[in-house]
Amino acid sequence: MRNPTGRQLRFGAELRKLRERAGLSATEAGQLLGIKQAQVSNMEAGRVGMSAERVRTIACHYDCSDKPLIQALSDMTSQRTRGWWEQYRDLVPSALLDLAELEHHAQALRASTTARVPGLLQTREYALEIFRQAVTELSPPDIEHRLSFRIKRQAILYREDSPTPYEAIVHEAALRMKVGGPTVTRQQLQYLLDMSERDHITLRAITFDAGAYPGSGQSIYYAYGPVPPLDTVQLDQSHGVAFLDAEAQLHKYRTLFGRIDAVALSPEKTRALVHTLMREL
Repeated sequence: MRNPTGRQLRFGAELRKLRERAGLSATEAGQLLGIKQAQVSNMEAGRVGMSAERVRTIACHYDCSDKPLIQALSDMTSQRTRGWWEQYRDLVPSALLDLAELEHHAQALRASTTARVPGLLQTREYALEIFRQAVTELSPPDIEHRLSFRIKRQAILYREDSPTPYEAIVHEAALRMKVGGPTVTRQQLQYLLDMSERDHITLRAITFDAGAYPGSGQSIYYAYGPVPPLDTVQLDQSHGVAFLDAEAQLHKYRTLFGRIDAVALSPEKTRALVHTLMREL
């Protein structure tokens, strides 16, 4: 497996965490498992496929007693199919492919933004304007690829059988920003209202009156895994997309979202605010 996906890399990283918690070196783990150290390294790099039984064997040798985590890792071995996002390989940054894969498998998603509407809730016209204003100017074909990719990512919110639960906490600054002009902004606000009526989508706003609050300086995306240790935080940074999964990092952002919750409006008051902003346009 020359180019493991983000999910395969995460699977390997979790195997490494199990080994490290057991206090074993890669060489010692190989001796326990009856394989070479290089094979252990390949497993932890997500470069080899594994069976659920193999995962259970490794967990046993590593003295891991976390049954929900072992089951979740075992389940990941049967989910190797590469999804629709692979059609965009070499057309969009690879980190976006990892993001789409993460969203596809997430049990639930939470987003907190201050400067723009979250990607999964953007209209086509709003997203188009965002891509046109990219710091690194994109060519027309690149813009089309990015736009198409973003719209396809939104499909997880429309699945008939099991749409992904999604919560967006959006600052008033993002709601007031006239991206693309009044018409595009009005359409975007109406779309937010429409989407917020769906049972699995929660929209909450933070007003200017809330002042400074923890996490106000960055956009935060939290993807819930089947068990808490498999949660993931995604951040947009100046050098690109970053994915965080260390235990301390996950704890930090769970705590941060708790504090953000404390200053966000209720869904009902958020809808009232959006209606007010639309009337002002």
